[in-house]
Amino acid sequence: MTEITVRPLAQSDHADWQRLWTAYLTFYETKLPEEVYAVTWKRLFTAGEFEPKGFIAVLDGKAVGLTHYLYHRSCWSDKNNCYLQDLFADPEVRGKGVGAALIEAVKQEAGKIGVKNVYWMTHETNATARKLYDHVARRTGFIEYDLL
Repeated sequence: MTEITVRPLAQSDHADWQRLWTAYLTFYETKLPEEVYAVTWKRLFTAGEFEPKGFIAVLDGKAVGLTHYLYHRSCWSDKNNCYLQDLFADPEVRGKGVGAALIEAVKQEAGKIGVKNVYWMTHETNATARKLYDHVARRTGFIEYDLL
């Protein structure tokens, strides 16, 4: 198998990013207006401690996965936390290490600035992803509530 390359998103990745993020949103049965795509893409390249960032995974010369992550303050630590907001691998490459490589890239990047808490959530029915998550992280037992 060819090695998976994970790197920060570049402006030249726009078409691949849009394709992958659309597939991610479709997986979660969600559609967002074009304005949200545009502002998200802009934010991914805006300097700032709390602006979102992203990585793209490439396998055999093709973009096959992406992740978005962001830092935020915590009342439990003097360091920020890192929220891994979106994680997606093309269905045809699932099980080949793309998701794990993206998670590891975020972990390594967060570690460079002293962040020790990288966390995320997934839907309870996402059994494929949960197998990976159970392998690379610990399940905290917390339940999410939402006011929307």
